[in-house]
Amino acid sequence: MLMNAPYDSKKQTILIVDDTPDNISLLSALLKDHYKIKIATNGAKALQIAAAQPQPDLILLDVMMPEMDGYETCERLKADRVTEDIPVIFLTAKSQAQDEETGLKLGAVDYISKPISPPIVMARVATQLHLQHARQCLKNQNEHLELLVVERTHQLVKMQDATILAMASLAETRDNETGNHIRRTQNYIVAIARKLQSHPRFSAVLTNENIDLLYKSAPLHDIGKVGVPDSILLKPGKLDDEEFAIMKLHTVYGRDTIMLVEKYLGGSNDFLTFAREIAYSHQEKWDGSGYPLGLKGDDIPVSARLMAIADVYDALISKRVYKPAFSHEKSMEIMKNGRGLHFDPDVYDAFMEIEQEVLAIAERYKDDEDAEPLLVKQDAMIKARKAQQEL
Repeated sequence: MLMNAPYDSKKQTILIVDDTPDNISLLSALLKDHYKIKIATNGAKALQIAAAQPQPDLILLDVMMPEMDGYETCERLKADRVTEDIPVIFLTAKSQAQDEETGLKLGAVDYISKPISPPIVMARVATQLHLQHARQCLKNQNEHLELLVVERTHQLVKMQDATILAMASLAETRDNETGNHIRRTQNYIVAIARKLQSHPRFSAVLTNENIDLLYKSAPLHDIGKVGVPDSILLKPGKLDDEEFAIMKLHTVYGRDTIMLVEKYLGGSNDFLTFAREIAYSHQEKWDGSGYPLGLKGDDIPVSARLMAIADVYDALISKRVYKPAFSHEKSMEIMKNGRGLHFDPDVYDAFMEIEQEVLAIAERYKDDEDAEPLLVKQDAMIKARKAQQEL
């Protein structure tokens, strides 16, 4: 008894598709008290009505129709993303087992033989509408859960990024003249990486996903500074050999800190790998004269090669306890001598090609808000030097 009526008071819509007027009249009379009725006398019209809003909640579909039979109509309904979820019940005089099998394989939810039995039609229609309602509720719930997962994941990523920045800032506060060094260097790295992304030597490493990870891991490059005594880190003059040996240990301290995180997590991931590479190897030089291992050429991780040039440039344009801030022009002249010695030649060339972008980053995250804009002072000199190089 309960299954002979819709599950709630809101009338649902049933599309009856049949080319025989008597069949349409019979079904309409049977269903109209409980459901809204729409009529189509052929497959083409059925497809049009099914795709239009508001869509029917269920389709009763005759099989034997001219031009486009019920099987083809059902197949087209299920092939269209707009109509694929509308349940279809076949109503047909074709009662062979293989006919029913064909209809169900095409995506129909039920198969009722003619001549119809009104109680059977009412019960099966109600059943399928109940099931469709349950499926829709489940779909809506899943979509809601997916949105919650996306939102929660976004919150966790923001928390992770904030934690990384806090850890990096802790190291930078030991050297209180670095200011926006973190922001500048991570943006330099992204700009250089984008320039090198299509280069055959770097394309395999510098995927979009890895560039994003480099951006996030770059701030940890000097985290090992927390282990260096203030007397050395903040010394205004040149470090002696013993002091410099201690200073160089910041790369080891940084690597060890990240390795502790990896151990705690029971393994590494791409983010931590990049962070460890950058912290440990950003002071290595292309010719093998860097530290801590004296790595040479391609033995130096790509991530560390990118950080090397970003870190040196930013150190040159920034005020330090042991030096004043150099102009962009002077900094670029100094760095020119490092091509093939300190810096990977291809990385250096990419850096030079995006010079104006680098300058814009330096301006955007400059330390002294009252300083004369670097872009205003340097743009003309960049263009002049490039013009001379082209002669």
